[in-house]
This record gives sequence, structure tokens and C-alpha cells, in this order.
Amino acid sequence: MRRSTLATAKAMTPILQRFGGGFRYDFKVAEIVHTATEASINRVFTIHFADRASKDSFFADPLYLEAKAAFFEGAVEATTILAEYPT
Repeated sequence: MRRSTLATAKAMTPILQRFGGGFRYDFKVAEIVHTATEASINRVFTIHFADRASKDSFFADPLYLEAKAAFFEGAVEATTILAEYPT
């Protein structure tokens, strides 16, 4: 079941903030000119954290996993990590 982007952001933002993170950008992609993956990409969003430990804690958090199951799984066919940077 697909959920609205606004509902997803409302659910995820407080969890991200608990770990010092947040959304930076969210794009709907109309055309891909070049790609390094087989997956179809129609959405790109970025999130940020102060450091790797905060990021790792966020992705292991039970509230995040619950929100992921409700909003992400079933709505997303594939994911691609474009980049990570050390902090």
C-alpha cells in the first residue's frame, strides 16, 4: 500500500531528529540520463546525520523499523545508495 510522501515525512522526521538527523532534499525524477544501476529510479531523497554512529543507531531503532514497515516496504521496489561520506 502506497502512503503519501507527506505522511512518510511526518512519521520519519521525529525519529530522524532523535538521532540528530533530518531530510535535506527530496526529488521526483522524471528522466534518468545515466545510471550505474539496473533499478528504476523515480525518487531521490537525502538524509543527514552528525556522524556514522548516529546513522547506525537510527537504522537499528525499533521506531524507525516500525515506520519503515508501514511506509517504505511495499512502496519501494529497490534502493540505491548514491553516496556516503565519512564524518
